[in-house]
Amino acid sequence: MNFKKYICCKTSKNKNTVKPEIKEFLRVYGQALKDNNAAVFAGAGLSKASGFVDWKGLMREIAANLGLDVDQETDLIAIAQYHINERLGNRSVINQTIIDHFVKNVDLTENHRILARLPISSYWTTNYDNLIEEAIKEAGKTPDEKKISDNLLTTLSKRDAVVYKMHGDVVQPNEAVIAKEDYETYEKKRGAYSMVLQSELLSKTFLFVGFSFDDPNLIYTLARIKNLLGEKASLLRTHYFFIKKEDDCNKAKKQELKIKDLNRYGIKALIVDGYEEITIILKKLNEFYKRSNVFISGAAECFEEDNQNEDKHKLFVHNLTKKILSNQYKIITGKGKKVGDIVIDGTLHYMFLTDYRHLDEFIKMRPFPLESVREGISEKEKKEEKKQRNTKYRDEMLQEAGVAIFVYGNKKDKNGTIKNSSGMEEEFNIALEKGIKPIPIGATGYMANELWIKVINDFEKYYPSNDDNKTTMEEIKNLMQKIGDDNKFKEKINQEDYNTYFDNIYDCVTEIIKKLNTVNSL
Repeated sequence: MNFKKYICCKTSKNKNTVKPEIKEFLRVYGQALKDNNAAVFAGAGLSKASGFVDWKGLMREIAANLGLDVDQETDLIAIAQYHINERLGNRSVINQTIIDHFVKNVDLTENHRILARLPISSYWTTNYDNLIEEAIKEAGKTPDEKKISDNLLTTLSKRDAVVYKMHGDVVQPNEAVIAKEDYETYEKKRGAYSMVLQSELLSKTFLFVGFSFDDPNLIYTLARIKNLLGEKASLLRTHYFFIKKEDDCNKAKKQELKIKDLNRYGIKALIVDGYEEITIILKKLNEFYKRSNVFISGAAECFEEDNQNEDKHKLFVHNLTKKILSNQYKIITGKGKKVGDIVIDGTLHYMFLTDYRHLDEFIKMRPFPLESVREGISEKEKKEEKKQRNTKYRDEMLQEAGVAIFVYGNKKDKNGTIKNSSGMEEEFNIALEKGIKPIPIGATGYMANELWIKVINDFEKYYPSNDDNKTTMEEIKNLMQKIGDDNKFKEKINQEDYNTYFDNIYDCVTEIIKKLNTVNSL
């Protein structure tokens, strides 16, 4: 690759176009997320956007006290050591500097929040702050923090992710790795971190964010892995890191050489024109990952006017569920009336046809809460409370989905009349707000048909196209058109070959989901 040409290239006029190397990253790292083999390594650049200092900012006053200009220095580790030497081994000023700079309230960045929501079980960092841990907690997860080597010997019960503080934590500044002596004794005092990191670099796909690769401990670890593998080093797992394109010619040349050098360790550069692009890429990554999670929205007081074919309708939902699962997608359901029970039954049936017995890998069930049990409130207040609770519940339920399928959608009003489901319409609107791609199976009638008409009549609104995905979106539209005819559904369900017609719908739906699970759809 001509790195100089690559670094100096202009951004495409089409802001929606995804660069080939970004597509590769989304595909490879996205698959690692789905396989639970993804990890993150965060450097000071990730926290700087929240208002914390980077290495130079941390060392600025320390350097000034030594009569040095930190902006002219490259070996910041040495500056910290010079300061300690001048104070005869006393590091109290450095400890206080760490506390002063990192014990303060700052806002999490969007990048922190996106990374915390993703199914990542290992977060590595050389940062002293607690932003990663805070973001994980905000996402409703439990972090197991490894601040010192002794923490590696214990495991927090019911943890969702491990945060490895490779250089220590602000609450224990005296243990922070900051000066030359700390690095020289690292293997003796914190060598267990290196051992765990080596293992994870071999078994997981890492994304380095805000990391400069100037840290000698990480370079040592990468070199050790390469040397241990010997001739098989070419089989190293591919990792990725973000780096901002340098405009200055001299800096651009050094950047080119650095990128080539990191390639030796299987680490590929994702070059961005500005740091805001990192957020855009992470959003696309989140969107790409979530598209393997399929939300099924459906409720049916009845499946058709006289319900004479109810068993066939149930079979349709049952087999649709199994078809989705057989393509390795996970289902999310709110257990809507009749439909929800059938989805769960289809999932259990599929699960027992396989040798895999972990139900939570196939389906996430979020049954709606019961009526309010609070006493002393009026029926009107109960009704309003239920409405607000259900809206919040739907919002949380759809949080992890990337695709939403809509089937049937009807209920009885207070007079016993069948009408279209307002709850399904609300789920459709929430899905759109979250960037979830809707697949209304209009052939099932009722609200699903109403939503299908809405999507087909303004397809570009719901499935916007660009230079990269135009063909994919046209193919999706053609497939969508085949699943909307409710009159044909009513006709076919009464014929002997109705299963063949059902199979055609299943194939169209799963093909749409497959196309949405390619980077060309982003």
